[in-house]
Amino acid sequence: MMKIYEKPTRKEPHKRPISPRKRRWLIITLVILLVVGGILYCLADRYLIRHVQVVVEDENTATATTNNANDSTNTSTTATEVSVTLDDWNYSSDDMKVSIEKVQTGSGSDQITYYVADVQLTDASSLRTALADNSFGTNITENTSEIAAANNAIFAINGDYYGFRDDGVIIRNGTLYRDSPTRDALALFNDGTMKTYNENEITSSELLAEGATNTLSFGPILIQDGEIVSDFSSVKIDNNFGNRSIQDTNPRTAIGMIAPNHYVFVVVDGRQDNSRGMTLAELADVMKGLGATEAYNLDGGGSSTMYFMGRVVNNPLGRNQERGVSDILYLTEGQGS
Repeated sequence: MMKIYEKPTRKEPHKRPISPRKRRWLIITLVILLVVGGILYCLADRYLIRHVQVVVEDENTATATTNNANDSTNTSTTATEVSVTLDDWNYSSDDMKVSIEKVQTGSGSDQITYYVADVQLTDASSLRTALADNSFGTNITENTSEIAAANNAIFAINGDYYGFRDDGVIIRNGTLYRDSPTRDALALFNDGTMKTYNENEITSSELLAEGATNTLSFGPILIQDGEIVSDFSSVKIDNNFGNRSIQDTNPRTAIGMIAPNHYVFVVVDGRQDNSRGMTLAELADVMKGLGATEAYNLDGGGSSTMYFMGRVVNNPLGRNQERGVSDILYLTEGQGS
């Protein structure tokens, strides 16, 4: 007889049950990973991921398109000639005069380097604002020089970096983009005047009715009604993650009005060997000395940039390296025509 052999069955390895302690640690680890991942995503969403709320029409493109259309129907149309004289520090035309001066004070570790631009306009519409990538929203940035070049700017400074926060009253070139009153702000008007004000004490509709063309929401107010604001010790712009104190010496950007259509812009280098920066009180003193009757502090630090005729005048970040910003103030010819 043949013997039939059965193949021995393979024994499955014995599976140890997961101990309650190990299961607990696995659950805790998973929860921690989910929480950390959620926090990182929220931070990226708030400070890194672009959120475009409104795309603004590129006025330069629109103007070019309009001119081309006009040329096709009227070949006798010619561009208006602008008579200009200029050098590395000055610009003069029938519509505006810009004069920039580099100032150095102190010595050694106490040295300060800053730049003063005296601007006189015949038409307030020559002073405008522009947004990075022609878009309103958060985390949308370009260098000041890039935004300026895209808008044919003669002169420009960084603005209030509205995109770093989600509050404030933001009017740009006559359009209201954000209406969340929070802090002391600045309004520019179509008659060439500017006014510092509290966003909670006047509405955006009232500002627009008065002829406001642009508002800037950063601060603090440096000079109001001809007088230096007395106390800068408790200034707080916002509570955003990574926001540093602005009371100490820092790079600065400020705008002031001497008279209607007569402005002064100051950009201070800081955090570098040949310029320690300025305190808010020192900046207010400078603006007062320049004759400003109203003056307002804009975004500073690495944002502080002055641009003139295709070049950056100051030394951003101490390395001639700009930091991206969400907006600029700039001068251009022919906006009132």
